[in-house]
Amino acid sequence: MSVSGENTTEELEQFRKLFIGGLNYTTTNDSLKEFFEKWGEIVDVVVMKDPVTKRSRGFGFITYSKSSMVDDAMANRPHKIDGREVETKRAVPRDDIDKPDIAWTVKKMFVSGIKEQTEEELREYFGQYGNILNLQIVTDKETGQRKGFGFIEFDDSDAVDKAVLIKSHEVCGNKLEVKKAVSKDVASAARGHRGGRGIGSGRGQAWRGHNNNWGGNSFGGYGGGSSGGWAQGGPQGWNNVWGSQSNQRGWGNGGGNWGGSQSGYGGGPMRGNFGNNRAVPYHTGRGGGNFHQNSRGRY
Repeated sequence: MSVSGENTTEELEQFRKLFIGGLNYTTTNDSLKEFFEKWGEIVDVVVMKDPVTKRSRGFGFITYSKSSMVDDAMANRPHKIDGREVETKRAVPRDDIDKPDIAWTVKKMFVSGIKEQTEEELREYFGQYGNILNLQIVTDKETGQRKGFGFIEFDDSDAVDKAVLIKSHEVCGNKLEVKKAVSKDVASAARGHRGGRGIGSGRGQAWRGHNNNWGGNSFGGYGGGSSGGWAQGGPQGWNNVWGSQSNQRGWGNGGGNWGGSQSGYGGGPMRGNFGNNRAVPYHTGRGGGNFHQNSRGRY
């Protein structure tokens, strides 16, 4: 069986980076580094600050020297820093920020491109990302023929986050694409509750049994708004964590929200080694510097 991606891409920075949300305002670069270095060597750390007030924005990023250290840190959740439990997630590359499903916190993922792979082969491959609870290869109810897609449910949302960071997966010579699976009911609920901290959140909110009817009787496919279809839209409560400097709607502003109304939590700037000069590290859309922040939360 071919296992692609892991050997060739695991040391790219995007696989070594963590987003830390809900930080205590007193948490500094040094205290954040001190806490997370118990799981490995940290090459970069930053607590994001308001460029005007210099006050903590309540979130930051950690970059390890090896991706396995991220796995160790995530395996030891929850984390409590300076008296406050924080939200730890794998950081999202800037190119993926606008993907509608990227911000969801779910334990179930959609897999497309399935051909002749058996359930056992899929379990063997995707089992490297976490403990699989359920795996379903979808077939036509009348003919029994495969529809080319399926679903995998893990016991931890981090397994899904890790799998979707890889653009494509090769299993038995065929490429498979993965996305976070979100029922239409959950997507609709999220749109009606802006400012939430993600759907699911490990508390079983996302999957309420068969009544959600994943795709209805026809399994109308992933995406689109047709009856029985799948919702690809991200929760409206996750906006640009970088935020508008005028309203500061990101992490740590007292409301405990991820942000305003659209994008994901962000991937953070891809930086060099810990201790680099940060004279002008993060810009707010007024020109200059390498990491330009715009209204969509990218850099």
